[in-house]
Amino acid sequence: MSLEQQLITWRRELHQFPELSLQEVATTARIRDWLQSAGLTILPYALKTGLVVEIGQGEKVVALRADIDALPIEEAADVAFRSQNTGVMHACGHDVHTSVMLGAALLLKAREAELPGRVRILFQPAEESFGGAKTLIRAGALEGVSAIFGMHNEPGLPVGAFATRGGAFYANVDRFVVRVHGKGAHAARPHEGQDAILLASQLVNALQSVASREVNTLDSLVLSVTRIQGGNTWNVLPENVELEGTLRTHRTDVQQQVKARVSEIAAGFAGAFRSQIDVIWHAGPTALVNTAEWAEFATTVADEVGYHTATADLHMGGEDFAVYLQQTPGAFVSIGSASEFGLHHPAFNPDEKLIAPAAHYFATLAEKALQHL
Repeated sequence: MSLEQQLITWRRELHQFPELSLQEVATTARIRDWLQSAGLTILPYALKTGLVVEIGQGEKVVALRADIDALPIEEAADVAFRSQNTGVMHACGHDVHTSVMLGAALLLKAREAELPGRVRILFQPAEESFGGAKTLIRAGALEGVSAIFGMHNEPGLPVGAFATRGGAFYANVDRFVVRVHGKGAHAARPHEGQDAILLASQLVNALQSVASREVNTLDSLVLSVTRIQGGNTWNVLPENVELEGTLRTHRTDVQQQVKARVSEIAAGFAGAFRSQIDVIWHAGPTALVNTAEWAEFATTVADEVGYHTATADLHMGGEDFAVYLQQTPGAFVSIGSASEFGLHHPAFNPDEKLIAPAAHYFATLAEKALQHL
């Protein structure tokens, strides 16, 4: 079996048996078995899920990272290897990322004697819940590492396309919950209550003006209300309504400005409607900021191995690879996967032709980075 066929076979097995964040027990066992069967050394970190492998010898260390968890989505893709786990799917392509780094591990193992240092490959759990990077760092996975690289497949790019950028790339991610507390009443006598649904709906409209009218239009910003919940029958005004949504920014000052303004607007509406509104913020990953030198280096290597390279646009998605880059220089890159449907869609179906070339790319990148250090 060729390397390409092997990696696709592994990817399809991972795809059939996806697991959610911090539940990747069988996924970890599969990865461990495949790596150990190829003679690779698993580092003895105390991890419940996920693992780290290391190839080579010497003082210099470069790291590569793959994420291994899936999403709570029922698959709709028309493929023979559909998810066998009800309500769980690799709708973000982490099965592809894992297969790429498995391939890089095999290729680097074959050249282990020639490597001018060590390559540490992180198979990280819980990227989707934004906790896995911190878990691996606490375990010691970044100790001694001078540069780290990772990837995400990009369904909007064709296979053979590569993009990255120095500086800010992925966004700060904040989740917010707004709890509107009114006064319940009979729907036929609304004057006896404070209508939480009316207040919540007007609040949604007002929040949209923050991005369009209160922040410089040249600054990247998304403020989306994604859930509204309240009431349980047709003839009662509910006491409470809850809104939920997300804020995405690339600059910390913009992030703080918007958060403050959301609280001010909520307080103003609460006073006007004689009600109470609570705003709760939950921080996700911070903005992913690539090291300019390593982003340029990664692009140069991509050119050398035959990718069509470009400067990536700013990305409004979140990515906990940002946590590694806060401690260690490196670069995160996009590799085209040519899916008709986008990330987190139940019919997401990346082109598997990207896997083998990406494995060769990351093996080459790691070796050249060691030489560069």
